[in-house]
Amino acid sequence: MPATVAIVGRPNVGKSTLFNRLVGKRLALVDDTPGVTRDRREGDARLGDLRFTIVDTAGLEEADADSLTGRMRAQTEEAIRAADVVLFVVDSRSGLTPLDKTFGELLRRTGQNVVLVANKSEGTAGMAGAYEAYEMGFGDPVAVSAEHGEGMASLYEALEPYCTEPEVDVDLGEEVADGDEGEIDTSKPLRICIVGRPNAGKSTMINRIIGEDRLLTGPEAGITRDSISVDWDWHGRPVKLFDTAGLRRKSRVQDKLEKLSVADALRAIRFAEVVVVMLDATIPFEKQDLQIVDLVVREGRAVVIALNKWDLIEDRGKAWKDMRETCERLLPQVRGVPLVRLSGLMGDGLDDLMKAVTKVHQTWNRRVSTSQLNRWLENIIERHPPPAVAGRRIKIRYMTQAKSRPPHFIVFTSRPDAVPESYTRYLVNNLRESFELDGIPLRLSLRGSDNPFDKDKD
Repeated sequence: MPATVAIVGRPNVGKSTLFNRLVGKRLALVDDTPGVTRDRREGDARLGDLRFTIVDTAGLEEADADSLTGRMRAQTEEAIRAADVVLFVVDSRSGLTPLDKTFGELLRRTGQNVVLVANKSEGTAGMAGAYEAYEMGFGDPVAVSAEHGEGMASLYEALEPYCTEPEVDVDLGEEVADGDEGEIDTSKPLRICIVGRPNAGKSTMINRIIGEDRLLTGPEAGITRDSISVDWDWHGRPVKLFDTAGLRRKSRVQDKLEKLSVADALRAIRFAEVVVVMLDATIPFEKQDLQIVDLVVREGRAVVIALNKWDLIEDRGKAWKDMRETCERLLPQVRGVPLVRLSGLMGDGLDDLMKAVTKVHQTWNRRVSTSQLNRWLENIIERHPPPAVAGRRIKIRYMTQAKSRPPHFIVFTSRPDAVPESYTRYLVNNLRESFELDGIPLRLSLRGSDNPFDKDKD
């Protein structure tokens, strides 16, 4: 098992920049504002032939345990306890501060292996601060510049004694693309992204699912900033859960940091296979909820709608009936989408959620044979033939499925440009009903015949 390396230090010393440098991707959000990182973020790092798990943490600050800053510090302290070695990062340009020395004492009391990293050491001013770091008492400081990639050889020498795993290929994850996947490989993690408006309870639900306080939670809206991935196992099936920042209306997103958080959430959706859109059951189906579902459908991901905070609903029978009717009326593009009642705080309905996720994932991967499609198409056309346009009839010849994930069907017709949108919807709705393709986006393309010898061509 690869070693775990935690990056700690006071705010704004370059921890997330170093994290991105070691994983080789811009995964963690980086900004000049102190306190950008809040949750622990893990990544597969490589440095030369060393392979290890790197953990980015929130900046260490002194604060009351019940405050948001105090809860962030608790997450960092947990990362320190779980690590094999800690990279204690200080800022060479600003020099040592009383806060650096305070947390240096904290690390010394834990008894952990500590490597002191003097970041921002490029240039004369930076090297002077690196020499000052000797007084911390953690041995020779490793002078690096995470932004420019300087000093990585020295960091390699410092980490080599703790990271002795042999070289392996590291899968950093790929964006999910349309394709013909055939059988579902249950040995690979099922990628599930949790999205929704701020304060819908996304992080609380994930903590309840995995059985630990892995993600930072609280009554404040907008706590989550980075999209955090969490590995989990459900009945022997590996799962990768992605927690995301709350998505507000685009007109309200003005702050640069929030724009970065939203972009990170959108990236997580593209990496996912199933997206759970979490709604607050006390105020469900707001305009922003519908826009989020529409975004997920445009990305071609399977959808499950979770009604969180169900424990706060009084007349549950009436509320459930109303919500199902509202869902069918407002979301026709994913007709039959699974609707799950749950309480992330109490832990109710989580098993039902995972059953819905696995079912819709199977539907998302489904393929329908060409023979089945054309028998179905013959009956559909006989029941309701395409209308004549400008006095000329439209002939539909045959149909096939080109891709899955999500299912993409192609209809070959004599006049693809003349087929009304209403008839295309008719085909899609009947496809969904006849082949039980509920809760997923369907794609239907119309193509003309390329046969120049087709005498029946209009």
